[in-house]
Amino acid sequence: MTSKTAFRLISLVVFCVTQLSFSQHKQAYQLYNSNGQNLDYKKMIDSLATADVVLFGEFHNNAIAHWLQIEVTKDLHQNNLNMVLGAEMFEADQQPAIDAYLSKALNVKQLKDSIKLWPNFKTDYKPLLDFAQQNELDFIATNIPRRFASNVYKKGGFSSLDSLTQQQLKWVAPRPILFDPELPGYKAMLEMMGDHASVDMVKAQAIKDATMAHFILKNTQANQVFLHFNGSYHSNNFDGIYWYLKQHQPEINILTITTVEQAKINQLDAENKQLANFIICVDEDVTKTY
Repeated sequence: MTSKTAFRLISLVVFCVTQLSFSQHKQAYQLYNSNGQNLDYKKMIDSLATADVVLFGEFHNNAIAHWLQIEVTKDLHQNNLNMVLGAEMFEADQQPAIDAYLSKALNVKQLKDSIKLWPNFKTDYKPLLDFAQQNELDFIATNIPRRFASNVYKKGGFSSLDSLTQQQLKWVAPRPILFDPELPGYKAMLEMMGDHASVDMVKAQAIKDATMAHFILKNTQANQVFLHFNGSYHSNNFDGIYWYLKQHQPEINILTITTVEQAKINQLDAENKQLANFIICVDEDVTKTY
């Protein structure tokens, strides 16, 4: 080997190492399993395809989580799966408007005029609704009307539901409402709120979880995957929605995804392990959607 050839070879190696380092530094996210081991995206999709229910926990303003939501939806559907979609971001009393949009009886402006939508609807949730529309998939509004959850917090806990009409009760999980204040998510909420915390505040969270679980189970069928989108705190630690699903149907196969943000994503922080079956670790500097 001539000195000139050797120089070119060394230069090539240095270039490749530099490019690899640069690429790794600019990586926007990394997938992990619950133990913090690197995970291949396709392996995650293959696993999700075996579930009855997938709870996709997001940070509501995280661009990577929202991009992966539509990608996971597409890739699961590409496997010829019988699917139904659902989301926390739509409330049960909004189902007629959602159905009208899916059938094209309402356009997007009419939908916006009919129901209150989240501020990031256009960028983050409309693509999911549109995918359901284009592929003739059901999309279930799973959440309790927010005014009823607010009353649980402000007007006496679950007893505030006693004043609801028979029609309004159709938009809420059936009573009696199971409640375990010792679940990790609920305990963390009480600790985080400090002196401002109350059991009724946690019950307001629980009634959302219970109602979402109710509508997921109501719309789940054999040989079908229900892909549900919710804030990560509604399914982290395998409690929240997950806990309610298991209370009512212990044999149901549920897999969970969560989103976390870190300054460095090449290794999962200890506190982010065991939050879910699959963990999307996102660079904390990634652009927020609102």
